[in-house]
Amino acid sequence: MLEKLKKDVYDANMELVEKGLVIYTWGNVSGIDRESGLVVIKPSGVDYDVLSPDDMTVVDLQGNIVEGRFKPSSDTATHLKLYNAYPALGGVVHTHAVNSVVFAQAGLPVPALGTTHADYFHGDVPCTRALTADEINGEYEANTGNVIIEAIGARDPMEIPGILVRNHGPFAWGKTPAGAVYNAVVLEKVAEMAYKTLTLNPSALRAPDYLLDRHYYRKHGANAYYGQGANEDH
Repeated sequence: MLEKLKKDVYDANMELVEKGLVIYTWGNVSGIDRESGLVVIKPSGVDYDVLSPDDMTVVDLQGNIVEGRFKPSSDTATHLKLYNAYPALGGVVHTHAVNSVVFAQAGLPVPALGTTHADYFHGDVPCTRALTADEINGEYEANTGNVIIEAIGARDPMEIPGILVRNHGPFAWGKTPAGAVYNAVVLEKVAEMAYKTLTLNPSALRAPDYLLDRHYYRKHGANAYYGQGANEDH
């Protein structure tokens, strides 16, 4: 069942390791088959060095296990909230990448300080509010998805394909599992750049909107002209 998607999700999970975004079991990637409404996700607590495509777990959009010998990631309910809310999403990733977590623990957005950021994110990368005690003691992972959706608000999630959950860490998404990982890697890198910039100059200002918009829209949207063909996630 969904063998190609299992392989794609497995490869995306392994890329997190290759790009240095996770250690041990600190992350997960999922992908969705919109036709069947089924989601493939990394199993919970299984080391990356023993994973195989066949180990991926298949769940429906309500979180019921459809196929797999392992329990799905403990973050599955967060992924499902995002898939249910945003039909454009084809992949979701969560990591504990260091620089992104630094901003999440500080309760701060990653500010759009320059053009590297603007090439991928249309504005600051938001940080959610803190979850309440009731939200944490209740359906914690589902409520994590809810605060992400709340923070995105009326914006197009594909224009800011990543977010920081306060006191927790980053989630990112894309049209595919590979695209979601790409955006997670970029989020970590622009978080590192912002952290170093603000360390060197705490008074550094956000880049002006006209510069940010120019860089974002030359890679995204109907009038994009960067590259050799139609843009995908990036």
